[in-house]
Amino acid sequence: MADSTAHILILDDDRDVACAAQMLLRRRHGAVETLDDPAGLDALLAARTPDVVLLDLNFTPGRIDGAEGLGVLDRLRALPRPPAVIALTAYADVPLAVEALKRGAGDFITKPWDNARLVAAVDGALARRAASAAPGASSLMGDSAAMREVKAMIASVAPTEANVMVLGENGVGKELVARAIHQASRRAGATFLAVDMGALPESTFESELFGHRRGSFTDAKADRAGRFQAARGGSLFLDEIGNMALPAQAKLLTALERREVTPIGADRAEAIDVRIVSATNLDEARLFDPAVFRPDLLFRLNTIVIRVPPLRERRDDIPGLLHHYLSLYETQYQRPVRELAPNAMERLCAWSWPGNVRALRHACERAVILAGQPEYRFEDFGLTAPAAIPEATAAPEPVAEDSFKLGALERDTIAAALDKANGNISLAARMLGLSRAALYRKLGKHGI
Repeated sequence: MADSTAHILILDDDRDVACAAQMLLRRRHGAVETLDDPAGLDALLAARTPDVVLLDLNFTPGRIDGAEGLGVLDRLRALPRPPAVIALTAYADVPLAVEALKRGAGDFITKPWDNARLVAAVDGALARRAASAAPGASSLMGDSAAMREVKAMIASVAPTEANVMVLGENGVGKELVARAIHQASRRAGATFLAVDMGALPESTFESELFGHRRGSFTDAKADRAGRFQAARGGSLFLDEIGNMALPAQAKLLTALERREVTPIGADRAEAIDVRIVSATNLDEARLFDPAVFRPDLLFRLNTIVIRVPPLRERRDDIPGLLHHYLSLYETQYQRPVRELAPNAMERLCAWSWPGNVRALRHACERAVILAGQPEYRFEDFGLTAPAAIPEATAAPEPVAEDSFKLGALERDTIAAALDKANGNISLAARMLGLSRAALYRKLGKHGI
């Protein structure tokens, strides 16, 4: 969802490219800067470290070795709180993008890009950076019995090569679990690459995952490596796997069964060497519905299943999470240290948290920015109880004329749908009669 507090930097010597990306991202994020020369980076960093940097790998005309961009990447990764970096590459630069991934970039985008893919990459980078914002925070937080069980599962399965499926509602930290598995595995020194399967257009699914050859279709100007090739030797995290269409599921199954992929336009298959960790927020009953998810693919992916509990089932962890994120944002925004009022702590621990840890983090950020009293009050966190969704046959209750607040009604209805769908965006969108994209826009509009 949109984050108006995020600071994004586009570092590209092609001003037209930078301007196009800036215009696209400004629709969702307020502060989007461009820079066409790395020489100006020090002055920019002296003022503020960006949250995400879209980094071109070549700046000097005629140079194609990527040394300039990789040097900038090394400088950014050496910062006390490094930004998330997304490599911007031309088609012919994909080997450089793979090298960038090995040196700490979180993703790469080829030019010309698909707008939805670019937005999804930036949103994912922001979410991952926020989740690992402080030293030690990249590990799973919480010492409740439920979280101890999750950590024990990770410790057991990580050293193996077994495919792992992570189940849980939106915001519980499924990607953190996947990263923890990778970091404790024999592949820890290689690439961890996350792919939002729900954001991949069906028309570009094979190209994104398996790659393509030059001339295989319109705009295929050079060979391109897919995600399976880019993550070679490491771990490939397939997020939102439950949102894949059945035809795409069949293609993924074939690749996993044969342990090889065939780039579009290629004459022969290429062997793949990746460990698969997948995740979905689908209810398990729906996951086992053949009309939704292929059983043969499911059995390939769920050799080991790790279920991450929602926050309402591990309330013992809430106080620690609150203190952690409040302290984090007090430091980030240079705000005074405040304690939680006792009544506020009690109410926050009793809250259902339909958005789980992600929602708690956003609420803490809001409280730090807006609090005006010596202590944090419950009202500072911007939590409103969702209204119940009325049955289609229910008669409307009489409402006073001056109580029509369309914005509030829409926000409450969306919040109620998310609560009823246990945070599942796709299901909530269907309940509301919206597309996923439209729901995401409304989530950003209302700050949910």
